[in-house]
Amino acid sequence: MKVFMFVIMFLLVGAFFIISNEELPLDSSENIDLFFEKYGDWADGLFSNGRTVIGYVAKMEWLPNEGLVEGSE
Repeated sequence: MKVFMFVIMFLLVGAFFIISNEELPLDSSENIDLFFEKYGDWADGLFSNGRTVIGYVAKMEWLPNEGLVEGSE
């Protein structure tokens, strides 16, 4: 439940930053459409960057070298 709440809060803060940085008053349908376009671009970039980071983590060598294990000499 805490993870779900963190994700929701993160997405809401991102939405508020887009609204404030772009100075978008959400009182017209054009601005609402522009907001959803920018929010979609932000979310797409977020997931793309997350996928890239996960790819790097998955390719890393996580096991220690054989020479570093005690008693392996």
